[in-house]
Amino acid sequence: MAELKVTQTKSKIGGTRAQRDSLRSLGLHRIGDTVLKADRPEIRGMIMTVRHLVTVEEVAPDGQH
Repeated sequence: MAELKVTQTKSKIGGTRAQRDSLRSLGLHRIGDTVLKADRPEIRGMIMTVRHLVTVEEVAPDGQH
């Protein structure tokens, strides 16, 4: 299963409660924070909520090309 590399690029200030909660649930706290998350539907949903605040890259799991 692929992983998603999620990086916060913009501030959550002025965002809705759902956007702030999604960033917190993803483990992002400040601009420049990066996390690796499993490519699952619930993670994709949180990313869609904050798609204008983050960048997303797909990465292969360790040991695979």
